[in-house]
Amino acid sequence: MVKIPELKRGIANDSTELIGNTPLVRLNKITEGVNADIVAKLESFNPLGSVKDRIGVSMVEAAEEAGALKEGSIIIEPTSGNTGIALAFVAAAKGYRLILTMPDTMSLERRKLLATLGAEIVLTPGANGMPGAIAKAQELLESTPNAVQPQQFQNPANPKIHRETTAEELWRDTDGEIDIFVSGVGTGGTVTGVAEAIKAKKPEFKAVAVEPKTSQVLAGKEKGPHKIQGIGAGFVPDVFKPDLIDEIFPVADEDAGATLLRLAREEGILAGISSGAATYAALQLGKRPENEGKLIVAILPDTGERYLSVDWVFEEIYKAYPDTIPQI
Repeated sequence: MVKIPELKRGIANDSTELIGNTPLVRLNKITEGVNADIVAKLESFNPLGSVKDRIGVSMVEAAEEAGALKEGSIIIEPTSGNTGIALAFVAAAKGYRLILTMPDTMSLERRKLLATLGAEIVLTPGANGMPGAIAKAQELLESTPNAVQPQQFQNPANPKIHRETTAEELWRDTDGEIDIFVSGVGTGGTVTGVAEAIKAKKPEFKAVAVEPKTSQVLAGKEKGPHKIQGIGAGFVPDVFKPDLIDEIFPVADEDAGATLLRLAREEGILAGISSGAATYAALQLGKRPENEGKLIVAILPDTGERYLSVDWVFEEIYKAYPDTIPQI
């Protein structure tokens, strides 16, 4: 069982022991007009730079413990990028072959990272979204001997690692003062696991799930195209538990992009597009009169370095900072 690492430690046995204990940082400059205390949890401090490193370790170790994954096994998984990177570093550390399916709309940086870590990549049409990648993974699973699929959208080891590590870190590092947790939903494992653990300790605690404004599937609306990589899979994942969620907050592409840039330019935090979405939602929640004085924590899933080739983000840079950002 994966346990939250101690804050003070010596030498890790391998890279999989480096997950967790990511820092919290208060946002100071982009919070003008906000009456709540807005704090970001920086998951880019995980070993391969994202929150998905946690579930990469937990799903592989759960499969090993169950006897499903052993020497000679091949891991196959559909991924929007970060889960693939997480599985790739775990597979490399443990010696497994890894095949990943992903939409061809995912950023070039992610694909290069995966290739560097030794993963085999199978691209699917971006128009088919994650359902297309999932279908391809199932096809490969049926035709590949000794293949195992972690199934991040269904695997109970996904929310479990967030119950045992992410939630415990949030509780410890805020001295139990956390009032609202804001998280984008890809698989839904992060917000579900955190909500399960903290609501048991603090019933008034609220969990807010963020999804793309143009694809409000969690809210019961039709799926649609969007540009917020990492969230908005186009279906309601099995590990996502709506009964634990107090609010579903829709965020427009342009608001996610603009907030990403504000984090970089005003707070010195280089975060990804879904981080911009979660932060934007947290800021809006912090403006509500009923949330005055409350501690709101937004989880920032990854680093902005993985999105430097995403042209529309740079278009937002020019719009938001025409006088200070030189054209690239």
